Amino acid sequence: MRKLIYGFGVTLDGYINDRDGNIDWTDPDEELHQFHNDRYRDIDISLHGRRLYELMADYWPHVPEDASPILREFGALWTAKPKFVFSRTLTEVQWNSTLVSANAVEEVRRLKTEGDGVMEVGGANLAASLIPHGLIDEYQMFVSPVVLGGGTPMFPLLDKRIHLRLAETRHFDTAVMHRYVTI
Repeated sequence: MRKLIYGFGVTLDGYINDRDGNIDWTDPDEELHQFHNDRYRDIDISLHGRRLYELMADYWPHVPEDASPILREFGALWTAKPKFVFSRTLTEVQWNSTLVSANAVEEVRRLKTEGDGVMEVGGANLAASLIPHGLIDEYQMFVSPVVLGGGTPMFPLLDKRIHLRLAETRHFDTAVMHRYVTI
């Protein structure tokens, strides 16, 4: 069965963006960006909500030639990576993407059972629809030393607790990664 990872940059107070949707505080240094590149290389399928897909599609397929090698590498990785984009409003997607307008929970359950390997979910709203159903196997939080006081939380309100085990902690100059697995 495929493992599903939810990994995101998050503030110390638990937000993935500010009240206006900005993520300008998440700018990774080269070491952290290379870590993300290496991590992304090991992902078999990437699941995107509409907003994250549009944000990524606006930049990564069009990385300027004068950008750093790390940015150009991630652009190539993202463009080639198989993606499932969950949206009821988009009519088409590009860059090795499949548009899914069906029930996200049912589709992710199906994808998890159709093979081995690793999937990742990107987008707080998409992840929020999966978390209460126990579909996330691992959480990777890249905690930046900033407090926003509001915005989009990494986790939705839940009816019951999720028990996790800390599997890894790693320090970068711009963030600390905490990797938790479900128990």
